[in-house]
Amino acid sequence: MTGRILIAALIVFAALDTGGAQAQDWPTKPIRIVTGFAAGGIGDLGARLLAEHITRTTGQQAVVENRTGAAGTLGMDAVAKAAPDGTTLCLALNGNLVINPFIQKQMPFDALKDLVPVAAIGEAPQMIALSTEVPARTFKEFQALAKAKPGTYSYGSAGVGSLPHLSAAEFARLAGIELVHVPYRGNAPAMTDLIAGRIQLSSSSIGTFRGAIDAGKIRLLLTATRQRLPYLPDVPSSAEAGLPGYLMSVWIGVVAPAGTPAAMLDRIHAVTQDMLKDQAARNAMSGAGLDPMVMSRAEFADFVKAEYARWDGIVKNAGVVKE
Repeated sequence: MTGRILIAALIVFAALDTGGAQAQDWPTKPIRIVTGFAAGGIGDLGARLLAEHITRTTGQQAVVENRTGAAGTLGMDAVAKAAPDGTTLCLALNGNLVINPFIQKQMPFDALKDLVPVAAIGEAPQMIALSTEVPARTFKEFQALAKAKPGTYSYGSAGVGSLPHLSAAEFARLAGIELVHVPYRGNAPAMTDLIAGRIQLSSSSIGTFRGAIDAGKIRLLLTATRQRLPYLPDVPSSAEAGLPGYLMSVWIGVVAPAGTPAAMLDRIHAVTQDMLKDQAARNAMSGAGLDPMVMSRAEFADFVKAEYARWDGIVKNAGVVKE
């Protein structure tokens, strides 16, 4: 009996050792990186950069799957329900993880329990842009105008509950001003009306604003950051402008199904961090207005939890009702 127990124990230890080796050697099979958005956005860009890096540096094929729908929730759900074997990852935006749970009634997964944060990739700081028809050049000047005429100035967004909506609503709340929200079906029509002066304000990242800024058709009031951005040296940060609590960005990162072995998660994190050191990847991110986010796996997990709590408050303050 003792001999049988010993043999059984050796078999178990051998299996555990094999599992650990597979985790360390990840990837041992083709990788699928799911993003909940169509080609062209920063979510798709991040997924393709990571897939290319995995394929090139490990020799194992990695492919991107654009599974759109429900503001990224359908793609996230597919990953949450996938086998936790490292073959299915998700390139997530903060909207997927820390905003959708507070604006969507039917969330098919728990963002904090069914998925595990693996690696941060980058963020696109938000900024406030004004129509050039508004006679204000600084935040203080616009704040004074808006306070003198509450409900006169309007801002556009990509729809109720979108990050541009929540970002501008939080800006107005912190500034103590009353603005009118005009929802659009996407950022493009909102930008058209901002340039035409039909709305007066918008919140987005440099990728959305760059062309209009270069053409002199809109004016930046501030960036929602603690410090000035190196590519916008003349634009004050929110802290400098007098609104230090206003910090906003779109960020992207890698998540995996809960239950994925820790050693495998460490390996995925290491590969992602290696990608952030690649100059070609950094150039592509810079072109999209993405600043690299370098964090340990534990730091990223803590960051996601903190963001989850923060956005709960922001959505409530904006008065968004779950739909």
